[in-house]
Amino acid sequence: MQIKERVKAARVLVVGDVMLDRYWFGNVDRISPEAPVPVAKINKTDERAGGAANVARNIVALGGQAKLLSVIGDDEAGSSLERLLIQAGVDASFHRDSAISTTVKLRVLARQQQLLRIDFEDLPSHEVLAAKLDEFKKSLANTDVVILSDYGKGSLAHVSLMIAAAKEAGIPVLVDPKGDEYAHYAGATLLTPNRSEFRQVAGTWKSDEELAQKAEQLRTKLQLEALLVTRSEEGMTLFKSGGVVHKPTQAREVFDVSGAGDTVIATLGLMLAAGLDMPEAMDWSNKAAGIVVGKLGTAVATAEELF
Repeated sequence: MQIKERVKAARVLVVGDVMLDRYWFGNVDRISPEAPVPVAKINKTDERAGGAANVARNIVALGGQAKLLSVIGDDEAGSSLERLLIQAGVDASFHRDSAISTTVKLRVLARQQQLLRIDFEDLPSHEVLAAKLDEFKKSLANTDVVILSDYGKGSLAHVSLMIAAAKEAGIPVLVDPKGDEYAHYAGATLLTPNRSEFRQVAGTWKSDEELAQKAEQLRTKLQLEALLVTRSEEGMTLFKSGGVVHKPTQAREVFDVSGAGDTVIATLGLMLAAGLDMPEAMDWSNKAAGIVVGKLGTAVATAEELF
């Protein structure tokens, strides 16, 4: 069966922190008389699904099936996010928490340069998270691979219970981690930290040998099947018990790296769900990341571009 056909049948459950990425584009021609700051005259706005929602969007754009499970506020931004995902073809199951605001990242840009970013975010309540955990366990019956996308916004408070439930069901779990403490990700199939995130946890290294040593220590300590470190212009390196696989970067032109990590884990999870082995799945991820960094803002790679 061709790769495209296998991808079509692949089912990925994405859980994590979702956000609405808002972009305000304008021109700056003067400095404010009120304070020494530029005045941006806005002439265009855009909204995109970010965080775990962008992971799900990438999976669908590549032809796969994605179910998304997360927490949002009972507000206008949450409704906008839901609408964007329905339009993209994502099966979005949102638990609304009226006590919080949906996470919004508002970026003001002029001449393709970011002038300012304004963030709105709150932590979800315990009751809503418990209800989400129940739905997660039920959803495992129709899932080939689980992706946990952690942006540190509170949706993955039960991450260790989710990993345990997926493992019990025999389903691989991929985690895009956050923070400097990875103990709660123990037992996952694969972690995908970027270079700076890995440095935060493992400390600095002077050579590839030292990096491999640190990766192996972390992999053993957390009982992971593998660890994939994305290294920007240096490409990506997969560390597993059978050895190390490295792929050099494939970007022709780097325009914007925001959301590239979402594309990497989305493609990786989708290809594993389609039955590919890890090095093959990593190859496709690398290609997909090379496509999205050539686009502005939170973007996706499509099946036409990748295949």
